[in-house]
Amino acid sequence: MSEGPTGRSGGAGAPVPAPGRTEEQAELLRRVAAGDEDAFARLYDATSAVVHGLVLRLVRSPELTAEVVQEVYLMAWQQAERFDAGRGTVLAWLCTMAHRRAVDRIRQSQRDRDRDQQYEIRQAEIPSDSTWSEVEQSLDSGEVRAQLGALSALQREAVCLVYYRGYSHRQVAEHLDVPLGTAKARIRDGLNHLRSALGVRL
Repeated sequence: MSEGPTGRSGGAGAPVPAPGRTEEQAELLRRVAAGDEDAFARLYDATSAVVHGLVLRLVRSPELTAEVVQEVYLMAWQQAERFDAGRGTVLAWLCTMAHRRAVDRIRQSQRDRDRDQQYEIRQAEIPSDSTWSEVEQSLDSGEVRAQLGALSALQREAVCLVYYRGYSHRQVAEHLDVPLGTAKARIRDGLNHLRSALGVRL
């Protein structure tokens, strides 16, 4: 993201503004480099529709698009002095950064999906209640229930949804309205606390 601007095409398919507009945007960016917030606002108004459209076509998510566009203009504010008008237009420069940032987000989202999928596969290979069963088989269930009271309220609710109501990790996340990773962490931490408190070795 820190590289200088590319040529007019920018590799991002950005439209080339009219010469007058090109010069105006370059002047605005020069003022942005000097810390002019009004110039930054005017530059955003003049270019954000194109940048937003480009990012949306790539990531196909309004929420992610808003985040990426915000990051692009933050980079533009921070790196304005690096712009070289001899190498392309301001709009092409912005679109190049937007394209790169959007691709980064797409790859990150794919990695996150792959990680969740691998986790679910591993969970499917082992009975979801195997650890809980061993805990209950090792000690009186009354003692187990007593130790549940030692968990935090968040951990206890997540653990009970899984092991008393049969919820999957994803159902727990939906029920508690939290990200899947958060639900998994609460279940894991709660169960680890039980194992430690009860002295169960698995």
